Amino acid sequence: MFNMSFGFLGIQFGWGLQLANMSAVYERLGARPDEVPLLWLAAPVTGLVVQPIVGALSDRTWGPLGRRRPYFLTGAILASIALFFMPTSSALWMAAGLLWILDASINISMEPFRAFVADKLNASQRTAGFVMQSFFIGVGASLANALPFMFRWMGVEGSTASGIPLSVKYSFQVGAVVFLLAVLWTVFTTREFPPEDMAAFERAKRERGGLSALAGEIGGAIRDMPRTMKQLAVVQFFTWLGLFCMWMFFVPTVARHVFGATDPSSDLYARGMEWGGLTFAFYSITCFAVAFALPALARATSRKLTHAAALACGAAGLLSVYVIHDQYLLLLTMVGVGIAWASILSMPFAILAGSLPPHRMGVYMGVFNFFIVIPEILAALTFGPFIRSVFGENNPNASLYMVMIGGVSLLIAAALVMIVHDVGDAPVEAVIDADEHEPFGVQGSAQPVPSTGPA
Repeated sequence: MFNMSFGFLGIQFGWGLQLANMSAVYERLGARPDEVPLLWLAAPVTGLVVQPIVGALSDRTWGPLGRRRPYFLTGAILASIALFFMPTSSALWMAAGLLWILDASINISMEPFRAFVADKLNASQRTAGFVMQSFFIGVGASLANALPFMFRWMGVEGSTASGIPLSVKYSFQVGAVVFLLAVLWTVFTTREFPPEDMAAFERAKRERGGLSALAGEIGGAIRDMPRTMKQLAVVQFFTWLGLFCMWMFFVPTVARHVFGATDPSSDLYARGMEWGGLTFAFYSITCFAVAFALPALARATSRKLTHAAALACGAAGLLSVYVIHDQYLLLLTMVGVGIAWASILSMPFAILAGSLPPHRMGVYMGVFNFFIVIPEILAALTFGPFIRSVFGENNPNASLYMVMIGGVSLLIAAALVMIVHDVGDAPVEAVIDADEHEPFGVQGSAQPVPSTGPA
């Protein structure tokens, strides 16, 4: 579990750096607060397109590196290049373009990692496997979020010619190296079980080859979506809408609401930006601190109740920002967010994996990503007009109000969790039903369990 999940440390380095810094980078390059959401459109669009395609392709791939690992490695190489050059951007279009490349590359790596855990672990191990991913996500994000502050503490000052702080530039470039090395660790320390009937696997791949068959595979997965997945989709929608409100607007809120900065090019704003990133590190620290308590809590209560309670903690953390003006007290808000984040990264996937046919795990994990990226697309397209029409253009409090909306969204998600049908860890009927509707390969080729026994 350690080796197969270690690559997520690197992936989260990439996510953590962009989530904590890109809004402020955009403002440094001249974007207004109401323009920032549209500049984030790269992430959801690439996720919507890339993840289900990569998931379906990885389901039908087998080669010297196995099924999922070729995608880990390709995505890591491309993402590391984009991370390295991101802070050298001299214009908004350049930063947005590199973000597009970065998000596409991260998605190529990330989706197969989710399927990788479900592949290699049997049903009773999956909750622990996804929690191990949460642990490394927390570690990676903590380090990534704290890096700009640490560079400033070590005496790194000044900015690039385009105004991006050198502390941010060096953080992105360190992150590029960490991303690649962490994924390489997983690629070379793990193995995958080959299909038990390779001839049947290759025959099925040939019969279902081509773009039209790939589109049909994704369409069929959407058409035959299990009931549990449909219910989780609604929960995910409100969960990630709340998270995107936080990621887009929390750091500018810290700079403006807590530090009192009004000029994005000022040194005070830069200090607020760095403190906001450090504050994010606290939710990541909380995430890996509580991650391993979640399986025990889920066993003592239920996965649904555990997830609902965690989301409520996150909502409380975001809503409390409204009354906080002290930078040190602000750190406490991220404790609640960290509890929610640990659960968001594990419980929905543990609940989902039990309802999916093993041989189609990759494509369904990719489709499940729709319900993460659709709310972000909605946010990117509507938040700007919403801010201008409701709060007013250039309203210095707009970012704070959007963080509050994020807290309300998490509360709604917490309530909706309780309607989800958790089929448990032995969904035999669901697997048989899905396979009857659209079989991809013989059941013997499905992972995670080889003929010799569990992984």
